[in-house]
This record gives sequence, C-alpha cells and structure tokens, in this order.
Amino acid sequence: MSGHAIEADGLRKAFGAVTALDGLSLTVGAGSVLGLLGPNGSGKTTTVSILSTSLRPDGGHATVRGLDVVTDAARVRQVIGFAGQFAAVDANLTGRENLTLIGRLSRVGRRQSRVRAAELLDGFGLTAAADRLVRTYSGGMRRRLDVAAALLHRPPVLFLDEPTTGLDPESRFTLWDAVRDLARSGTTVLLTTQYLEEADALADQIMIISAGRVVDTGTAAQLKARFGTVVFYLGFDGQAGAQTAETVLTAAGYQPARDSAGIKVRSATGSGELTGILRSLEGRAPDPLTVAVREPTLDDVFLSLTGGTGKGAVA
Repeated sequence: MSGHAIEADGLRKAFGAVTALDGLSLTVGAGSVLGLLGPNGSGKTTTVSILSTSLRPDGGHATVRGLDVVTDAARVRQVIGFAGQFAAVDANLTGRENLTLIGRLSRVGRRQSRVRAAELLDGFGLTAAADRLVRTYSGGMRRRLDVAAALLHRPPVLFLDEPTTGLDPESRFTLWDAVRDLARSGTTVLLTTQYLEEADALADQIMIISAGRVVDTGTAAQLKARFGTVVFYLGFDGQAGAQTAETVLTAAGYQPARDSAGIKVRSATGSGELTGILRSLEGRAPDPLTVAVREPTLDDVFLSLTGGTGKGAVA
C-alpha cells in the first residue's frame, strides 16, 4: 500500500443527463485531513458515496487503504467509518444502546462494544445523556452521537459528509475538536463541507471542486496566496455607483467583483496598488465612501474559482 490512504483516478458518474463527476482525481495521505469544498451540485456527496462503496462509479478507479472500492467493497467497509449529512441513529434507543447495537452489527464483541461505547460517549461529551432516548437530544448531540457511531469499530479512515450542517456554533466547535483529536491519533479524514472556515481550521489539504471537476487544490495558505496578496473593498452610495466603478475598473484591466453597493478587487502586488485603482476611478465614477484593505480569505478563493454558484443538481 502507498502512503496514500485514499486514492481516486478519473472518477465519473452520471445520473441520467446530469453529470455528477467528470474525471475527478484525488489523494489523501494516511493520517491527514482533506477538506473537499464545493457549491451545491458540485459532486461532493457523490464522491464520498463512491469512496465509501454505497455508489458505483461509471468510470475511473478508486482505492481505500489499497482496497478497490468496487471489487473489494466488503473489505473497504471494514476499514472505514461514515457519518452522512443526516444523523442515522435510532431516536427510540438511548445513546448507549445505539452505540452498543452498532458495535454488535460491526462484529465487535459484546463486552468490547460496551467499553468502546462508554469511551466514545465520554469523548464526545455525551455521558450525562447516555441513558436518555435519542429523541430527547438536541441536533448537535445527535450529530456527535452519529460521528461516535462511525468510530465505534476504530476505523483508520473516516468520511464526514457535511457533519456540522445546521448546527449551532458551540456544537460545531465541539465537533471540530473531535476531528482534530482524530487526526492527531492517526485517523485519515475526508471532510466535505460548505463552511470555508471549517476547512481552513481542520484540513491539511483543501480541494475545491465544481461541476464534478477539481478546480484547485493546496493548503489554505497556498490557495489564498494564489488568489492574491491583498483584497481591496470599495463601498459606494448605492448600487449604481458600484456598477459604474466596476465598469471603469474592468476597462482599466482590473478584475472587480461587485457585491451590492460595493466591489472587491484583488491584487497580487500588495496594498500599494490601491493608489492606481483610485486614480482609475477619478472623474469616471463616484468616489467610494469606504475603502478597506485585507488579506484574502477562502471565501474569496472559493467564489473566484466556482463563480459563486453550483452547477447541476447532484451533490
């Protein structure tokens, strides 16, 4: 087995006339976290579904820990954990009963299932609620229990498909801490998310996909650096002023992005370029009411690479 826990080469998948994956390739190093980012319909969930063996690709090849996801699907399922977008735990069982049952279904011994359930309940802050019915849990508690269930058989590879969607900030940060602990313990994690700050905080590598294709990959710092060194934001008194400024700056060779009554302009040369931008506007557009200079964020990179919208209708 190579140093990559997950490898995919040229994955293709279509649902009727909709192409979900169009030759997607990726690698995830053992013990690392890959953040898979993309707008709705970009193919994130389809990718994870193929890698976790719940969906067969139409083309391409993928392995998890050296096992083919099609021909060795049963063995792949033994070495992975999976937590999808919606909690899969049984609301009519207690938290402890859920974990113990999943342990038995995963062929973990009865005693070991109980011991492991207690460990996970403690690790995810659920001990106090362990013997309550899950239907009394909050959304954040259910998501934590769902991730705990995916870890009961100690899988070396974990797939998390938008695990914090809809959670309040406190619950999201609790799950973030859990993912960090898993990475430190050597678990390989593939995380799909629409929260850019989540990928920034957790991922060793980030891959941005759109319309089933990879559009860029790298660390958060590398992606931001490729976008530019600084971003200027110019605020105007209404949309008309921003639109005029956008037209003027585009004609001057810049690449502004309009946002209601403001525009963003990125620079690869630093804050000194602001003088040239303002000179280009002088006498041709209203003066900006506000001017801000900041470092680029993953939001800037994401919107630049994906156009800010998803394509197609498949996640």
